[in-house]
Amino acid sequence: MNPALAPEPLVFVDLETSGANFANDRIIEIGLLEVDGRGAREWSVLVNPETPVSPFITGLTGIDDAMLSSAPPFRQLAPSLLEKLRGKLLVAHNARFDYGFLKCEFKRLGIDFRSPTLCTVKLSRKLFPQHHRHNLDTLVARHGLSVAGSRHRALADARLLWDLWQCWHGQLAAETIQQAVANIVGRPELPEQLDATAIDDLPEAAGAYAFYGEGGRLLLVRRATNIRRQVLAHFTAAKRETPLLRDIRRIDWREAAGELGARLHELELARSRAGAEHDAAGDAGAGSGEVANQLCSWRLRPAINGDSCPQLVFADDTDFAVADDLFGIYSSRRDALRNLRKLADAHRLCYKQLGLDEGGRNGACAAYKQKSCRGVCIGKETAALHAARVMTALARIKLKPWPYKGPLALLERDEFGMREDIHLVDRWRLMATVHNEEALQACLDDGPSGKRFDPDAYRVISRFLQAGKIGIRPLPPFSL
Repeated sequence: MNPALAPEPLVFVDLETSGANFANDRIIEIGLLEVDGRGAREWSVLVNPETPVSPFITGLTGIDDAMLSSAPPFRQLAPSLLEKLRGKLLVAHNARFDYGFLKCEFKRLGIDFRSPTLCTVKLSRKLFPQHHRHNLDTLVARHGLSVAGSRHRALADARLLWDLWQCWHGQLAAETIQQAVANIVGRPELPEQLDATAIDDLPEAAGAYAFYGEGGRLLLVRRATNIRRQVLAHFTAAKRETPLLRDIRRIDWREAAGELGARLHELELARSRAGAEHDAAGDAGAGSGEVANQLCSWRLRPAINGDSCPQLVFADDTDFAVADDLFGIYSSRRDALRNLRKLADAHRLCYKQLGLDEGGRNGACAAYKQKSCRGVCIGKETAALHAARVMTALARIKLKPWPYKGPLALLERDEFGMREDIHLVDRWRLMATVHNEEALQACLDDGPSGKRFDPDAYRVISRFLQAGKIGIRPLPPFSL
């Protein structure tokens, strides 16, 4: 038996598309080469994307609008295509691209398409690690393959993958290739209580993921540059008996175009844990006279002697996103006081002037007695100088008021240009993450966000804006 036909049915897939973006672009041609114990069978079809094809794509593929006008749309091809793909290992060059487009096209029809995939770029890297380039044109030249038909046509490129597969089986032992395939595609041994299909759709993309236990209890939240690789790393044999894997019942994830989206998704997934902790803290604090976990910040108020005294303000009464005189973000009054005391000690500030000393008005404060105050409380330092030092100490934790007249669209693309995230942000609040202009406009039509100020989102978004490593598009103010 030809070793290239074993051990499982394969389908070599290549697609031509109207562009590289999953959300906005469409498949315009499908080429399949099915391989099993009975041999190899080809299938190719043009697909009407129901939208014009750009001159660039026409120049690359030779496919124009006239050729596609009489072609069937994807919805008509879906049943026969599913039949050809079902039960086979989907093999493609840069499989994330082809599999991603197929998933998106089927999803538009309400079909949850899943298939194990094998990327020939990754397989080539494993089989021939001494080489640095593994694009298809390089592999064709390296292995002396001939191109039957035009490159960048779906069936011609699917044939090349089958030729490449057979070439590798002629050069290497079948066991070597099977082991490499198993390393790429293979499913780790999952805990018996976890659904065996839980990892099938894990994307090789940036984002965040979460593990849940019994009753939806959140066990773990992480962000990742490659969700699939990082999640699978949890299921190695060495970690099989850890409490995390004994308790896990479900995996969830959010794919992102880049690091900003991954961080925001991590916050989103973590909110279920934060909500539970908030409820627990609220119950524990009942009857204590303190409002637990109520977001607060310091605001300086002038004192009669010329110094400034911090006053605690709460997010229920003040919009932290636009106030220009707030310092620090704290989860509770207790947290705010503890951090102000640390700041006072680090900068030798006066406890009395900061409202931290509950003793009488006259005499040295507790900090001066501990030699961590320069003595403004007993006249050794002027109030004006102390006030200036307070401002210097607080400057590094000053909140930045929202600097734009309206919301922002923050644009983020993955390294392959296949996914674009548009993060709609208003007054440091993430309103939504969308993938096209129509969805963005729909969000804008809904008006300003009613979300509460989120300190974690504020920190992430402000850091990315300051770094200048993300596309920014200011949008008009909301009409009220």
